[in-house]
Amino acid sequence: MADIGGGFGIGAGTAAGITAGNRLGVTAGIGVGPYAELTFDSEGDVDRATQGAVARMEATDVLVFAHGWNSDRSTATRLYDRFFAPFPGLVGSGVRLGYVGVVWPSMRFSDEPIPDFDTPGALAEPGFGTALDPLTRRALGEFWPGRQAELDRVAELLEERPESAAAFIEFGALVRELAGVDAVPAAAAPAVPALFTDDVLEVCRTLSRALAAASAPADGADGPGLGGEGPGFAVGGALRGLWGGAKELLRQATYYKMKKRAGVVGERGLGPVLAQLAGERPALRFHLIGHSFGARVVSFALRAVPDGARYVKSATLLQGAFSHYAFADRLPHDRSTGGALRGLQRRVDGPVVACHSPHDSALGLFYPLASRMAGDSAGVLGFDERWGAIGHDGVQAVPGAPRLSLATALREGVPAAGCVSVDAGSVVRRGGAPSGAHSDICHEELARVVVAAGRMGR
Repeated sequence: MADIGGGFGIGAGTAAGITAGNRLGVTAGIGVGPYAELTFDSEGDVDRATQGAVARMEATDVLVFAHGWNSDRSTATRLYDRFFAPFPGLVGSGVRLGYVGVVWPSMRFSDEPIPDFDTPGALAEPGFGTALDPLTRRALGEFWPGRQAELDRVAELLEERPESAAAFIEFGALVRELAGVDAVPAAAAPAVPALFTDDVLEVCRTLSRALAAASAPADGADGPGLGGEGPGFAVGGALRGLWGGAKELLRQATYYKMKKRAGVVGERGLGPVLAQLAGERPALRFHLIGHSFGARVVSFALRAVPDGARYVKSATLLQGAFSHYAFADRLPHDRSTGGALRGLQRRVDGPVVACHSPHDSALGLFYPLASRMAGDSAGVLGFDERWGAIGHDGVQAVPGAPRLSLATALREGVPAAGCVSVDAGSVVRRGGAPSGAHSDICHEELARVVVAAGRMGR
């Protein structure tokens, strides 16, 4: 198994402890049950003991939840505990729920507070600005093992913020190397995000402006860092003020790696595991839930669902960090091809519900910047709908896919099959820069959407 727990800091002893806990049916920090974890490494290999714990569940319906990018194992466990808490009171008497938390190698930037879990500065010590706080620096070392020298130099540049174009060029080269972009074959180079190929000063300037926009108050008043030193979001002409954008470029490099990893874990890991579990327990009904890149995990798992299978009964995507065209048979800007998951909603014996929010700045501002490809005529400074995220504006280019408000979905339910978009902005609305409301998902209203999608209600 490759890179088990990378980004989670799960060593062999800890992993053994988790496995033993699952065998005993004891899970610290989870208030519902039966609960088990499915643990995957970066290549999608599953810890077979965790799979066995799911296979032994006494349940009619199993909720399978995959966390997103800004997670360590402790954060993922708290997320599952909080999100699962309302379900026992929402389902009908004939439904016996089992709960599964998917654990896959992600990493957490400690300067991104999560609503209801952290307050700003609760993890990252105050005053670090563009410098890497100790928790984030340690997480980066676990995420990129063996790259100590490169990470030390990156940390040094972010702390010193030299007013030098050469320093930015060096920083950009280091980030490209960490992201693995330098190793991309020439034929595949156009598929590399423009963030890693365009002029590094322009990229850092663009990201600095996006950070300033994400941190500005809704009333348009000057927010923190606008034109000042602050947290490194300055957008003035001085090069020193662009190091906030440089730190964001480093963050985007981790997202670039996690985006690819999430697809691998879904297609090669979770999908085959669910197929095997369905073979062993054909009466089990699986309901997939994913947040952020976890929505990518559960969606790519559909690639391993055989045509005609009926064991996946619903999929609910919370602030999904992948293309809003993913399920489209034809792309609006290229009718010769479709989305990466085209037609796979038909492998769900129920609806695929995409909950989205306009208050999610991670997806509304940064996802398009991170997704735009090298060689695109718009460049990194341009914007068009090709690069939108499903968690920002819902499913696009799928004919007949309804668009509902959250209130309507809760009052009238959701369609029995196909893609549906639910605007959850009435509750998914809290969170600070740079991610905005991206992680504000622990609401009973969203649990009720999952219940409605799975036809599990009273």
